[in-house]
Amino acid sequence: MHNMAIAMHKKGFTVTGSDDEIFEPSKSRLEKLGLLPAKMGWDINNIHPGLDAVILGMHARNDNPELLKAKELGLKIYSYPEYIYEQTKDKTRVVIGGSHGKTTITAMILHVLHFHKMNCDYLVGAQLEGFDTMVKLTKEAKIAVIEGDEYLSSPIDRRPKFHLYKPNIAILSGIAWDHINVFPTFENYVEQFKIFVDLIEPNGTLVYCTEDKEVKKVAESTKNKIKLVPYGIPSYKIDNGTTYLFQGNKGQGTKDKESSPLSPAPAACPLLIFGEHNLMNLNGARLVCNELGITDEKFYAAIQSFKGAAKRLELVARNNNTVFYKDFAHSPSKLKATTAAVKQQFPNRKLIACMELHTFSSLNEEFLAQYKGSMELADEAIVYFNPHTIEHKKLKAISIQQVQHAFGGRNIKVYTDTANIIADLKKQNWNNTNLLMMSSGNFDGVDFKKLAEELHLTQ
Repeated sequence: MHNMAIAMHKKGFTVTGSDDEIFEPSKSRLEKLGLLPAKMGWDINNIHPGLDAVILGMHARNDNPELLKAKELGLKIYSYPEYIYEQTKDKTRVVIGGSHGKTTITAMILHVLHFHKMNCDYLVGAQLEGFDTMVKLTKEAKIAVIEGDEYLSSPIDRRPKFHLYKPNIAILSGIAWDHINVFPTFENYVEQFKIFVDLIEPNGTLVYCTEDKEVKKVAESTKNKIKLVPYGIPSYKIDNGTTYLFQGNKGQGTKDKESSPLSPAPAACPLLIFGEHNLMNLNGARLVCNELGITDEKFYAAIQSFKGAAKRLELVARNNNTVFYKDFAHSPSKLKATTAAVKQQFPNRKLIACMELHTFSSLNEEFLAQYKGSMELADEAIVYFNPHTIEHKKLKAISIQQVQHAFGGRNIKVYTDTANIIADLKKQNWNNTNLLMMSSGNFDGVDFKKLAEELHLTQ
């Protein structure tokens, strides 16, 4: 919401807002532009007939006094995604959908457009290098690149966000059941993606991943009159810890999993990112960029300098013996893909992977079974959950034994105290061993940089 406020301020609107609590870095950024509320909390005097519109955040409650006042006055109330559409309805809208990879694909497309100085509006779910904010809305840009989340729009608009954007060009990266508090069955969850595809503008384009059987089924069964562009894993080699992408890949692509003992051919494109999911994301981003008039040659020239989005296989520290990554992965499919990516990139190194059960779905007793085998590629796997988080989310308590059984395998250790995780990690021999920490939270406040120093993983 604070990124939206900044974007609208820069576009020339008079922006006011309120919240019960504002954290850093939002607080400082709003204050710098004179947008920080004079006091925290709700005040019905903030809502008056002089307002053109009210934009409602997802976490406001139905009985919020300012929301009730806005309704009473008959003011126009937009959900966040509804207002994004309002500001981009006359532009070519590119919408990135899927259970995983959305932020990365959005970041890749924006990186390429930025590299080639192509102006665009955007909405992305992470802070990107080279971009001041996570939302940009202008009068001039002809293109809008939007990360299309499937979560609900607002407390009074229960539609998934990505149903409101009506893309001209869409991409669908994968479907893996999530948000079970909103979509109680897998079938109900998949239905949201069918609706998304049906809402693509007439004569629009859908770029879709054929490696995901549900995506393939949804895309190829649509009755919408749109252009279908399939993609898969492009051809690549791993040489001495660096992934090289072979240029001239077609949409479907081919994969070569074996590390090459030889130097790659001159036609190969070196990347700063790795992992088959990242390579699939890259291939999808390339095809979207093609639809925007960017040639493969221009795409490959730009993508070589892409470092990845924040918290997506983000490098924390490295030395000659160890690489330490953090990642946003929390769902079963993301855990599996991220663990596989690090293991494949460094096949001769031991991998210690830690994950935190933090989301509503992951802490749900019924959903736990979905994690079976999701960390089996790690040499040692640590799973953490905080019982107080479960209480806060008003969920049924789960036990260490339940979690261990759900994940399966003999490599799993389960903790409910981060101090015990850190103590365990300090006992490890980090020679020729990598560390991967995955969570949509932060392991209850663990400072990853400090942890790297304590483990002597920095250069």
